[in-house]
Order: sequence, then structure tokens, then C-alpha cells
Amino acid sequence: MKSRTPKVLHEICGRTLVGHVVTAARELGPQELVVVVGHGREQVAAHLAEIDPAARTAVQEEQNGTGHAVRMGLEPLGGAVDGTVIVVCGDTPLLTGATLKELAGTHVADGNAVTVLTAEMPDATGYGRIVRDGVSGAVTAIVEHKDATESQRAIREINSGVFAFDGRLLADALGKVRTDNSQGEEYLTDVLGILREAGHRVGASVAADHREIAGINNRVQLSEARRILNDRLLTEAMLAGVTIVDPASTFIDATVTFEPDALIHPGTQLHGATHLAAGAEVGPNCRLTDTKVGADARVDNAVAYSSEIGAGASVGPYAYLRPGTKLGVKAKLGTYVETKNATIGEGTKVPHLSYVGDATIGEYTNIGAASVFVNYDGEAKHHTTIGSHCKTGSDNMFVAPVTVGDGAYTAAGSVITKDVPAGSLAVARGQQRNIEGWVARKRPGSAAAKAAEAASGKSEGES
Repeated sequence: MKSRTPKVLHEICGRTLVGHVVTAARELGPQELVVVVGHGREQVAAHLAEIDPAARTAVQEEQNGTGHAVRMGLEPLGGAVDGTVIVVCGDTPLLTGATLKELAGTHVADGNAVTVLTAEMPDATGYGRIVRDGVSGAVTAIVEHKDATESQRAIREINSGVFAFDGRLLADALGKVRTDNSQGEEYLTDVLGILREAGHRVGASVAADHREIAGINNRVQLSEARRILNDRLLTEAMLAGVTIVDPASTFIDATVTFEPDALIHPGTQLHGATHLAAGAEVGPNCRLTDTKVGADARVDNAVAYSSEIGAGASVGPYAYLRPGTKLGVKAKLGTYVETKNATIGEGTKVPHLSYVGDATIGEYTNIGAASVFVNYDGEAKHHTTIGSHCKTGSDNMFVAPVTVGDGAYTAAGSVITKDVPAGSLAVARGQQRNIEGWVARKRPGSAAAKAAEAASGKSEGES
């Protein structure tokens, strides 16, 4: 990956690679889930503690092969377990819980000692090949690409690296795995031959889509997996009743949720725990993260983080909702408006060119254009409260902490530094003074002076 970040911690569609695998594995309802860590173990273990605190970790100090990794994974469980053990790879983010359930079901139904998940690949280069009995079709061996003969390399059915084992037989067979191969490693695939020679049944479950088992080894493959997973997520959303105008320019995370009749326009990205309620319309060109959009709300050319947008509300174009924004039912945040840690009541409008930070605004209030909630004194943030049914003038500065009561008005150009009682008009600006002839005296010969002179002469002539 050529990265400071361990491979399995690279992200696509809202989860790390290992996060996708853990999520799929959890769909089986396992009694225990163990993740074997090696490179970057501190980072990986810390991440696992965040996303799945119940998961255990096992350390593979030396990278001695897949069989060795599984032996390390069994150690926290006492070295052997009863029942079925499923082994998956941490870099296969497209693997689904449904496919794992099919594997586990086949394993139990067929009474296998081991069942390998396989797939038919258009190009099997680099993958271990599945060798079957020519008569019965049973799996007889898995041969790694580097150890395969020319005829074996022509086989298109490949080992996914995902297996279902009888737990007791697996532990016993791992103790018999040798390292006399080109890499001098313990291959997990050798367990199949050991169990077969002991008279146990070895079977296979073929994945419906070979792309599910694709591993990630570079950023090109990471990008390809992102596109496949994104297409899958978009398809699920559309089949659930969401209209996506242009899937090619729409990107969503696996954790995003929708209700029917949501509408997504081109150029939109939805991340994290974002939720679109019924009839919500988002885009074009929006990026929403951990944001809830209410029913029939409209969000246009906007960016939002950790915000709530009420039912029937309107946002944008070109609005920026920072964390803690709560926009009420049928409220409005208009063009070039930025909010942060602000609760804005039902029907309230902040239409133009304003910043609302650390504030509470009541219902059906109108905030004039170019208003700024001055919340930071250089050391601490302070809160502004504006009541319901207020009308604030354009170019107002609300210097927190300050409160404007219900039904109050503020004059345009005012700097509000004191509380405004309910029903009052606050005027906080200097008295206008016109200095006649100033331009002619201070800017003689300028274009402004000539224009003023012409206007004065014209006015005198007309009078």
C-alpha cells in the first residue's frame, strides 16, 4: 500500500477493510471472534476496540504463513474448540455475511471436516488453485500459484482463503503442517490434504460472485473494491425506493440509511450515520456526514457534519452546517450561511451571508443578511439566545453572551452587546453625518469629484 497506515485499516465506503470483514463475520452470530494481528498491531487492536469491543486479538509475532496465523488465532480459545471454525481474510471487504452463512450451512449439511469457499475467476493469476478429483469432483488439494504446475495454473477455480473447519480436527491438523515449500511457511491449505488423508471429508462452497473474495494489496485494487461496493450499496438503496439520479457520481457509506422516496441528485456524498427520511431531497453537490435529513427537507450544494435538518426544512445553496447544528421543521438556512452548535427553531430563516455559532434561535424568527453571532472572545465561547418571532436587521453583530427577547426587532447595522427585552427595538449604531463638499476638497480632479460636480450642476439646472 506504500502507506503509514496498516493495510487493513485503509477505508472504503465508511469502514476499514477489516471493519467490513468483522461486520460480515458478525452476521453469523459467532460465539467468539478472534482477529490475528501482526504488522501495525497497536493501531489495528485500537481500531478493533472501537468498532467491536467484544472481538479478541491474537498476535502473530513472526509472519510464518496462514497456518501459523490460524494456530495463533486459536490460542486465546485454548488451542482447540468444539463446533465450526470459520477462517476469513482481513483484506476482503466485499465478502458478505450471506456468503459466509452459505459456507457454514454447506459445511454442516455435508458433514465436512473442512469446506473451502471457492470462486471461478476470469484470471486466476496469483491465487491458489482448487484441484478436484476427476471422477467425484471432490476437493483433493489447494496448490499455491507459485507452487503450481502449468496444468494446475490453467485451473480457474481458486481458493478464496475462507474456510469452515471442524474445530477439533483443525487444531490437530495444524500440528502436522510442514514447511517444506517454496516459502518455508505453514500453509493453512495443507490442512485439507492432511484431513483428506486421514479419511475425512473435504468439500467446497462456490461463491456466486468471484468479486466477493477479492483481496486488497494496493491502492488500485482498493479503488476497484470501492467502486464495486459503492455500486452494491446504491443498488440496494434504489431497490428500497430511493431515487438516485446519477449513480456514477454518487457515493455512499455502508452505514448510511434511507427511507422510501428519498431523492439524491448528482455529485452527492453521504457518509457515516447519515439518514435521509422519506421524501428528503439532497444535492446536487452535497457532502453530508453523520447528518439526519428530515422528511421532505431540501439540501442543495451544502456540506454538513453531525447535524440535524428538520422535516420540510431548506438548506443552501452553498451552506455549511458544522457539528451541533439542529435546524427545525420548515426552517431555512440560505446561501453562504455557516452554522455551528446552533439550535434553530421551527419556521425560522437565516437566508443570506451569515454565521450562527453557539446560539439558540426560537420559532418563526428572521435573521437579516450578513449577520454574525460573535461567540469567541479569544479565550472562551459564549452563547447567544434570540427568541421567537424576532426580526433582526441586516449587518447585525450579536456579541455573546447576549439575549434578544421574543418579538423583538434590531435595526440594520447594529452591534448588539446588551440584552434586548421582548417586544423592543434595539438600535446600536452611530448617528449618520453628511459632510457636504468633502470629495471636491479632498479628492479634487478625481472621477468621483467630476461625477459629483456634474450631478450638482444638473441638479441646479433642473431646479
